Order: sequence, then C-alpha cells, then structure tokens
Amino acid sequence: MYQFIINIHNIARWIVIIAAVYALFRAYRGWFGKRSWTDADRKAGMYFSIAFDVQFLLGLILTVVSPLVRSIISSFQNAMTIDELRLIVEHIPLMLLSLIIVHVTSVLAKRAGDDVTKHRRAAIGYTLAFTVMILAIPWARPFFPGLG
Repeated sequence: MYQFIINIHNIARWIVIIAAVYALFRAYRGWFGKRSWTDADRKAGMYFSIAFDVQFLLGLILTVVSPLVRSIISSFQNAMTIDELRLIVEHIPLMLLSLIIVHVTSVLAKRAGDDVTKHRRAAIGYTLAFTVMILAIPWARPFFPGLG
C-alpha cells in the first residue's frame, strides 16, 4: 500500500508542477502585458490549487501509512540526524505553507480591484508558493517511479 501511494504521489508532483508553471505563465503574461483578467486566468490558478490539494491529500495519506513517519514519531531526535527522515520532517510543513500561499493568492487575486493588480498578485503569490514547493520536493527520489 505504501509503495503504491508514494509512486502516485511522485507522479502527481509533475501534474502540480505543470499546473503551477501554467498559472505562472498566465499571471506574468497578464501582468507585464497589461491584459484583462479572464476566466482562463482564474482557471489556471484553480487548476494549480486543485492539483496541489489532491497532492497534499495523497501526502496526508502517506503520513498515515509510511513506515518512515512512524520512525520519525518514535524517535524525533534521531530522525533529525538521518537525512531522509529530516527531509520528511521539513517537507510536510513547507508543502503546507506553499499550499496555504496558493489558496491565499487565489483569494487576493480575485478580490483585487483591477486586472493588472489581479495578475500581479497572482504572479507574486504563485511564484512564492512555487519556490517553496520546489525547495521542499525530495529531488533524490526517482523522477518517475519504476523507471529508476
């Protein structure tokens, strides 16, 4: 069960990254091009948010079934001395922070008064969320599970 869920979680990261890049592209294009805020711009942020929500839910399921998390819980001090376990300890709160930034950004962009401000808020917020997310991804894991 654990291996199956972690494989899905590893594959789903690419969906989140693609959705983030798409949302960033639309936000920066709208901001610097002084474009109107369209339904496609709103949906780009929504796709990023939904993909991230699903990914985070998979991560929560992993915390319940993971033998690594059980090891962390049994000995937190020792876990911080083992790189793979320390990475998990750092990964969870950073991803939660990034997810919160995505949701707050969506609300702030929607509430902005004019279109350029909507795009600017989206660009800045999604960039911050994307940066935190990229830093928190355990890149040492296989890019695509089962392929090495």
